[in-house]
Amino acid sequence: MSAPASPPERARYVQEMFGRIAPRYDLMNRLMTAGQDVQWRKEVIRRAQLPPGGRLLDLGAGTGDLAREAQRQYPGAQVLAGDFTVKMMLAGKGRPGDRLDWAANDALNLPYPTAVFDAVVSGYLLRNVVDLQRALREQFRVLKPGGRLVALDTTRPRKNWLQPFIHFYMSQVIPLLGGLVTGQREAYTYLPTTSESFLTAEELAARLAAVGFQQVGYQRRMFGTMAIHWAVKPGL
Repeated sequence: MSAPASPPERARYVQEMFGRIAPRYDLMNRLMTAGQDVQWRKEVIRRAQLPPGGRLLDLGAGTGDLAREAQRQYPGAQVLAGDFTVKMMLAGKGRPGDRLDWAANDALNLPYPTAVFDAVVSGYLLRNVVDLQRALREQFRVLKPGGRLVALDTTRPRKNWLQPFIHFYMSQVIPLLGGLVTGQREAYTYLPTTSESFLTAEELAARLAAVGFQQVGYQRRMFGTMAIHWAVKPGL
């Protein structure tokens, strides 16, 4: 089954899909990336460069992996974990040492005043929103001047000799593994399909600049299938 075409239907589809895979979402991330996603998340939080006592929003937080890493790296920070899939948050809430503030959030309509966060971070959010520019504008809005956006997401790989092997892994291995581990093969067919049709790293960087961000940069990971993006809201 393919994802619905209309934005409201697709948003509902994504929300329900992530709810179904929530119990084993973290395990699948470790398996699909051979554990590399743990280091990527650490890098995302380092690049947030949160000031002492700063405020960080983990948007599309899922089970809260990024938010907990922020608490480890910045013990005095105020960290908010927000997602629009309640089952994902419930899967992460109450884990040992969990001191997070959790909130139901829609990335297209954030319930926060302008310029209140020092950093907004996300892991695998941008590929799944139904209106990317609107989501980026909302993150720009809630950041303080000088605040940083840092996003980990899949990216369309470059065309080279590795591409057939990457396609096989994403289109065949991941759905098979997802079906075995979670019982939700359809979800792990959707994920690689959207990954291969998502923006290139260069295209996403251009979208960030178009919203108004400066100092935009990125680094590819895992044979070019993942990228960490960063950008700064001007004003300081």
